[in-house]
Formats: sequence, C-alpha cells, structure tokens
Amino acid sequence: MAGAAAQDTGPDALAGIAALPGVPEAVDAARAACEELRWHEAYRRRWRGVRAEATVRSARSSAALEGARVPLEVVRAMLVGAEPAGGQEHLIALGALRAGAHVERLMPDLGARGATRLPPFGQLVAGVHSAAAAGWLPDDQLGRLRLDEGPADLRGLGPAVAGPELAARLDLLGQVVRDTAAPALVVAAVTHGELLTLRPFAAGNGVVARAVARVLLTARGLDPTGSVVAEAAWAQAANPYLGAAAGFATGAPEGVARWVQVCAEAVVEGAGRARDIADAVLAGRLDGEQSDAGQG
Repeated sequence: MAGAAAQDTGPDALAGIAALPGVPEAVDAARAACEELRWHEAYRRRWRGVRAEATVRSARSSAALEGARVPLEVVRAMLVGAEPAGGQEHLIALGALRAGAHVERLMPDLGARGATRLPPFGQLVAGVHSAAAAGWLPDDQLGRLRLDEGPADLRGLGPAVAGPELAARLDLLGQVVRDTAAPALVVAAVTHGELLTLRPFAAGNGVVARAVARVLLTARGLDPTGSVVAEAAWAQAANPYLGAAAGFATGAPEGVARWVQVCAEAVVEGAGRARDIADAVLAGRLDGEQSDAGQG
C-alpha cells in the first residue's frame, strides 16, 4: 500500500503510522472531541435523528467535493424520496446520500454492546460504490473494479493501478483493516487515503472513500454516535484536502503523517458540526434551518 506498506515496521502494518510524529497527538484530539460529543443530551433518546441528519450533511459535503453543490434542503428532501431534478449534480448528491444511508445501516446502535461486524472489506467497498454510482454510471460498472481503463476522477493524485494489481492492493488493504490494532482514526484515515490513491472504480471513488472512512470511525468506536460530519471541513477547502491526499499517495512519512492529521482535524471540526445538529434536533428546528452557500 502506498502509505501503510511504507511504514510497516512489524506484524501490524499500521503500527508505524500510528507512531509517526504528530499522529499520537492527532489521535488524542479526535478522541477527546468525540468523547465530549457523546455527553450531549440529544444522544440520550434522539440519537437516530441526529445520525440521520448527519448523513444528509455528510452526503451534501461529499458531493460538493465532487463538484456537485446542492442546497441542504434539496438533499434532505431526497432522503424522504424526492426525485433529483437538477441534472448530473443532483444525481451525484443522491448517490452520496445513498452511500451515506448504506453505511449508516451498517453502524451499530448507540450503546450497543459487543464487537461490530462489518461485511468483508471488498464487499463493503463494492456495496458502497453500487449505492453511490447508481443512476449515473452504467450498471455493469457498479461495484466492479476497473480492469484496463484508468479512473475518470481524482486524476491529480497520480497514476492508478488497474486489473490484477488493483485487486491485489485492495485485498491487502482489507487484510490490514481486519488485522490491525491501530487507533480507529489511523485505520479510517489510511483506508480513506488508500481508496483515493487506488481509485478502484471508474468514478465515484471519493464518495466511496469518505463513506467507508465514516463507517470505520463508528464501527471501531471513535465516533459511536455516527454523527461526526468530517466531510464538511474538506468541502470548505477542497484543494488542501486533495493536496494532503496526494502527499499520502507518495508514501513519504511526512505525507502520511500529515494526511492522518488532516483527517483528525476534520473529525474535531465534524464533532462541532454534530453538536450543532444535536442542538437543532433537541430544539426541533431542522426543517426551518437556513444554511449558507458553504457546507454544513
């Protein structure tokens, strides 16, 4: 893998990344933000409502990173069955919403006991892509790894492998995710970065990478509320996000560490966004809430 293999210092491929300069502090900051969020009153009885609204906002921001900027109220309407009416941008936003809803269904209930069992990694990634790209990619490309062709998105991240090498790299990533004991933030960040680097599908790879990272944060216990909206931070500054992803793709220790820090910073900001959502859910004011042209 571009990042993890470069830092592999033992049987746990992510142990070296977790120890890179700045990473332990980033992990601690993300953990503190998520722990503080957990005590909000809304999570006592209304956590499902908070999580559902977080899915809407995560999807909106993820779509914006693909160039599809759709008003929050339009995305929220899609959640309850409104048909997209704004061309390709609305189709991408609907796909991001479907991907978000797909991973939300895989999240454990807040307060659930016992280990969370996600689908096997390849199945997880394919399922998210099928949800994300339905309606704007041909059916025969949904959940299917690229063969000889290159990806149509994220070309600024350098060349992407294809065919058997791609399948092998994705399988290796799945093994690392399954076996590592690294902190959840590190696991989610590396998975996110590797999926952006590999771009396993014809298009829609960014939406997939962010949705998979979101479910890993919850399933691995960092964000048990499932309501952190990390995507909002990236949507406000797409170039730094993509620049950090490009640094991760090089495998250089500084680039890998910086990527994990960028992901941690987004989690901290996303926890603040979740707190705002929780406030609004308690006050019963989501429907009338006005949002600006940014992401939130």
